[in-house]
Amino acid sequence: MCAHRLRHVLLLLGTALSLAGARCADEAPSAAPPTVDVARPLARAVVDWDDYTARIEAVDRVEVRARVSGYLESVHFADGEIVAQGDLLFVIDPRPYRAAVERAEAELRGAAARLELTEREAKRAQLLLDEGVLSQEDFDTRSTALRDASAAREAAQATLREARLELEFTEVRAPIRGRIGRDLVTLGNLISGGSPDSTLLTTIVSIDPIHVYFDADERAVLRYERLAQSGERPSSREAANPVLLGLADEDGFPHRGKMDFVDNALDPRSGTMRARAVFANPDATLLPGMFARVRLPGSGRYQALLLPDEAIGTDQSERFVLVVDAEGRAQQRVVETGPETAGLRVIRKGLAPDDLVIVRGLQLARAGEPVTLHPVEIAAAERDAMPDPFPAVLPAASLAVDAARPPQRSR
Repeated sequence: MCAHRLRHVLLLLGTALSLAGARCADEAPSAAPPTVDVARPLARAVVDWDDYTARIEAVDRVEVRARVSGYLESVHFADGEIVAQGDLLFVIDPRPYRAAVERAEAELRGAAARLELTEREAKRAQLLLDEGVLSQEDFDTRSTALRDASAAREAAQATLREARLELEFTEVRAPIRGRIGRDLVTLGNLISGGSPDSTLLTTIVSIDPIHVYFDADERAVLRYERLAQSGERPSSREAANPVLLGLADEDGFPHRGKMDFVDNALDPRSGTMRARAVFANPDATLLPGMFARVRLPGSGRYQALLLPDEAIGTDQSERFVLVVDAEGRAQQRVVETGPETAGLRVIRKGLAPDDLVIVRGLQLARAGEPVTLHPVEIAAAERDAMPDPFPAVLPAASLAVDAARPPQRSR
């Protein structure tokens, strides 16, 4: 009986405690809304930039070959060094060509002597003809001999010039300034020169300036042409549009050049258009054959809204931001994003300049729920900002934000 009464008392006590706990839970205050950083999107004028993979090539490349044949006598450069235009590179044995010059000089002296003799004979023949002593036929013969002697002297002069030129060609000199390759022929070898199959001695490639080639697809080419026609962006055929370049081990695009050529037709095999930029290269950092990343203006200048990437969420294939409404509640807004500039992301569609966006604490807020606001300002990383390729001020109408239509892009 006592045990039964004890169980009854414990049951009543447990029921009382449960009711008390439920009453305390009902009376506990609800959790406060999460605190989030909010800011209005940063509005500024930007230009989209297009990225391409490019290959660096020398402006000039020369295969150094001899113009005359002979045995290689000496080499006057170190493999791989920078040579100036006109520097002596190779010497081919000049003795046979020096002898040819001496022979041509002797022939010229003989031709000059014969010409002098025929001139004197022609003068005497003229006197004799005037006196009626010499026949017209003999006079014509001596006049012809004079012309032959004059032509022979001119031929001897040409032969001497050719011999001297061939003697000069025994010294092979650098035709351009640039970096020379290795010596391809050992001393003492017979060099074949003066023909398409002449012996290749070495190569030289120019270093400064240097060319960079890249290809744009057909759709991009059409877009660039449309923008040039509308005046939003000058064509690279007519304007030296800026180009930025970065190498494989470099952050960003530290090298700056300009467009200087666009091909006249698309390659039917690849459907691309070849374009070229030129860069100053005084320290020879850009080497022919290297791959590089290039970036050039991909749009005209337009006014854009910018947000940090941490303010943008992803829901399957859609990008969204959380905007705080007038009642202090977070509302999801689907947006269309663009490229990054100055460390911020361009918002092409879905956002207005006066919207209050949650820029930090996105994971704490839920759509439709209230939030506690902590106002902040969005700052652009100016050191990461791309340069303005169009410094001229555009009309105000061209800088208006068009939420319904994203800006077109051009090269």
